[in-house]
Amino acid sequence: MIAWISLFACVEADAQQKQYGLMDVIELAKSQSPLSKQAETRKENRYWQYRFFRSNYNPQLRLNGTVPAYSKSVSQAPQQDGSFRYTPIEQSNNNLNLGLVQPISFTGGTVSVNSSLQLFRNYNPSDPIFAEQWGGTVMNIQLNQPIFAFNQLRWDRRTEPLRYEESKRSYVEEMESISAEAVNRFFNVLDAQINLQIAEFNLANNDTIYKIEEGRYNIGTTPKDKLLQAELQLLRSRQDVTQAKINLQIARLQMRSYLGLRDNEEFELVLPETIPPLFVTVDEALQLAKQNRADFIAFERRKIEAEREVAQARGQRFQTNLTAAFGLNNNGFALSDIYQDPTQQQTFGLTLNVPVIDWGRNQARMQTAIANKKLNDYVIAQDEVNFEQEIITLVRQFEVLLSQIEITKKSDEVGLERYVVSQNRYLIGKLDITNLNNALMEKDAAKRSYVGALRAYWTAYYDLRRLTLYDFSNRRLLYTPEE
Repeated sequence: MIAWISLFACVEADAQQKQYGLMDVIELAKSQSPLSKQAETRKENRYWQYRFFRSNYNPQLRLNGTVPAYSKSVSQAPQQDGSFRYTPIEQSNNNLNLGLVQPISFTGGTVSVNSSLQLFRNYNPSDPIFAEQWGGTVMNIQLNQPIFAFNQLRWDRRTEPLRYEESKRSYVEEMESISAEAVNRFFNVLDAQINLQIAEFNLANNDTIYKIEEGRYNIGTTPKDKLLQAELQLLRSRQDVTQAKINLQIARLQMRSYLGLRDNEEFELVLPETIPPLFVTVDEALQLAKQNRADFIAFERRKIEAEREVAQARGQRFQTNLTAAFGLNNNGFALSDIYQDPTQQQTFGLTLNVPVIDWGRNQARMQTAIANKKLNDYVIAQDEVNFEQEIITLVRQFEVLLSQIEITKKSDEVGLERYVVSQNRYLIGKLDITNLNNALMEKDAAKRSYVGALRAYWTAYYDLRRLTLYDFSNRRLLYTPEE
């Protein structure tokens, strides 16, 4: 009776503390933990990487030049008789160029439109008419086109959208991983909390038993070894309480650190005994994983990247580049002279870099890329098998886990009831202390087994959400491509 009164007193004191359920801890982990902040930052970083990729296909308007460009010096000028004359030079040579560059994604080339302007000013001219001269290109259109070369833009258009989509799904998976770790931290604290409750409960009961045995010993109804056994059990109980308090402090500190809690507020966790309704089949889980999981997008991306390596090796065999330009330029002593009857400006060139004898270098490069592609295909095939096997195993575990929860919960109830009966029998002298201690240990083991079954279920529950990106209890997707 004393033990039960002590237990209820502890529960009433703990009720003053702030209570957290499992869902509360998970929401805290997803909203404010350091790992969730890191995941948010990675998501933002990947978004801006994708924006950078998209900008590679847009026209770029660029202004470059040197304004002002001033120099003053004394220059050595050779004369006809072989002597030298030192002449002071003071001049400025300013230039500006405005260009619009458009990449051609399906060929890998670029087309650009440019306009430039130069101003040369001599501050010590020998002839005043040449003191200031203007030059410039009214308009210039230029094409730069690699031939038989590797087209980075075309391959990026195939891989980068997949990489971005993969990153968005990876973010959701990271949040589910954070939830799974929050479950682990939650049960670490809950285990320590329950162990402390068990230890305090056992301490109160063993103290009562010791006093009873001491009274029986004093009147000669029990031998001294029974009294010493009760005293030893009491000392062990005190040690268990001390150790349980230390373990609880450590577990709470670790959970605070993981959740990002800054204050030292004491809290109590509530046992998550309400199991969400869950119906899942292997076929459904596999289908959802293939539709939603980042890994399956990564499989496709890795295959394309392997093909890209082969294309890149092939493009390095011959290096040929075509350059063509047409424009109008002019010069004069005034700015308006540039735009009066400008002359044509034309260039055309085809550069070649073809190996005549390379001792099998290009062939080795090609065969290496092809071999790497084959290896990559084999690795991806194995990864797909391993991933499917992981899902199949996890889904089939759920029936066992639900059965374990039912069995261990019933065992916990039976163990507690058996201990109460054993305690009552001990009080009236119909049960010895050894059998009472056995009932106590079985009660404690049953409680811990029940909590362990709950931990295994909730861990598997969030692992399944992470692997499929699907909430089976609410029957909804955790991620859609429009997000």
